[in-house]
Amino acid sequence: MTKKSSIYSCNNCSYQTIKWLGCCPDCQRFDTIKLIPAKAVGQAIPAALSDLSTITLEPTKRMLTGIKEWDRVTGGGIVPGSFSILTGDPGIGKSTLLLHIAQQLANTYKVFYFSSEESLEQVKSRAERLHIQAQKLLFSDDPNLESLLATCIQEKPAVVIIDSIQNCYITDSPALSGSIGQLKEAAFKLMRMAKENRIAIIASGHITKEGVMAGPKTLEHLVDAVFYLQGEDRWQTRVLRSVKNRFGTVCELGFFSMEEHGLKEMPNINEHLLEELSHNPGSVLISFIEGSRPLLIELQALVLQSKYGIPQRVVSGIDHTQVVLIAAILEKYLHIKFGTHDIFFKISGSFKIKSASADLGIALALLSSYFQKPLPEKSLILGEVSLTGQIKPINQMTVHAAEAEKFGIQRLILAQNQKVDTSCKTLKFSHVYELVTLFSE
Repeated sequence: MTKKSSIYSCNNCSYQTIKWLGCCPDCQRFDTIKLIPAKAVGQAIPAALSDLSTITLEPTKRMLTGIKEWDRVTGGGIVPGSFSILTGDPGIGKSTLLLHIAQQLANTYKVFYFSSEESLEQVKSRAERLHIQAQKLLFSDDPNLESLLATCIQEKPAVVIIDSIQNCYITDSPALSGSIGQLKEAAFKLMRMAKENRIAIIASGHITKEGVMAGPKTLEHLVDAVFYLQGEDRWQTRVLRSVKNRFGTVCELGFFSMEEHGLKEMPNINEHLLEELSHNPGSVLISFIEGSRPLLIELQALVLQSKYGIPQRVVSGIDHTQVVLIAAILEKYLHIKFGTHDIFFKISGSFKIKSASADLGIALALLSSYFQKPLPEKSLILGEVSLTGQIKPINQMTVHAAEAEKFGIQRLILAQNQKVDTSCKTLKFSHVYELVTLFSE
C-alpha cells in the first residue's frame, strides 16, 4: 500500500513545510500557510533517458527585427523557443519598445501581443501615437494565463509578447496574483510552452524600488535572457542592457533616444557622448568595451586642499576603491600629498564602468586637477597601472584605436610597450614617474 502524506504551502510565496506555521518564514506573511494533500509517493512516471548521440539538432534561424540595437543586444536576433524578460523603471519605454519589436517581426512572422495591463483601446491609442502599422499583429487584453497558453498552443505563433507577466493570473493557483509564488508558476508554464512548441516569448517585467526585477530574482533564474531598459540622467537616452543571455554575450548595450513618435536607434552613441566633452583641468577621455562596442567616456576629477580633519572621497560611476588605489600609487611614487586633499570623481553621462583600462585615465585626471593643467586636446588615455607604478598595456587595442580614429582623436596616451597600428600620434609612458612631464610645460 502506498503511503500518503500531507504538506502545508504558503498561498503567497509557495513556501512548503510539513507542519502548520502561523507566519511564513519566507515571505513573513501571517495566516497564509494552508494544508495541501500530497500525491501518493511512487506514482510518478520515470524520466526517459537518452544518449546525446541520438538527439537530432534542428537548424536554428534567429528572428531579426531590423532594429539593429535590439538585435545586437539579443546576440543576433530572437531564438525560436526562447523566453526573454524586458524590465525597467515604470514609464521608461518598455511597452513602446515591445510594440516596435512586434511591428517589425509581424512583417515576417506570426506575432501575438497580450496586454495584461492596458485595454485594447489603450494599446491602439499608443500604436497610433507611435505610427505603428498593426494590421498584421493580433492583440488580446485577456490576462488569464490559461487562456493565453491554450491560444498559443492551438494557433502556434512564432512570437508571443506579454506586457506584463506580473499582471497575468492563474485561476486555480493558491498563490495571489502578482505574488512570488504565482510568478514562479507562470514563468514555469510559459517556459515549458516555449520549449515544447518552439514559440519565442518576450515578456515585460516590473522593477522594485531597489532597481532590480520584481521577484526578487525569481524570473532571472527561470528565463533564457534578461534585458534592462534604463534611462540616462541628462538626455532622453534609453540604454538597453543585457544582464543574462543564454544565446549571446552579457553586458551588451543598445542605445535609443525617446522621441515624439517612440524610440529611435542611436547607432553612433560615441558621437553623442563627445558632444559635451570639455577641455578643462581634471577632464580626460578614456575608452572601455561594453559587450562588443567601445565607448568613449569622459572622466572628471576635482582635487582640492581639505578643510576638514578627514579628507573626503566622493566617487560615482566607478569603483570607489579603484580611485583611492590610484591616488595612493601616485602619492607613493610622485610624493603628492593626496592624503591631505579632498577627491571628487565622476563618470560623465551617468555610466558605470568596471575596467582596469581606466587606471591611467584616473591617474591623469587626478594629476590634471591637482596641477590645474588640462591634457592635450583630443587625447585618449588607455592603460593599466600596477601597484609598483608601472604602466601596462591593455587588451583589444585595435578596437579602441579604430574607434578613436573614427571620431577624430588626435593622440593616444598609452603604455610604453603597447602595440598599436594607428594614424594617431602616440605618447607612451612606462611608469607613473613620467606622467608629470605632461604638466611641466
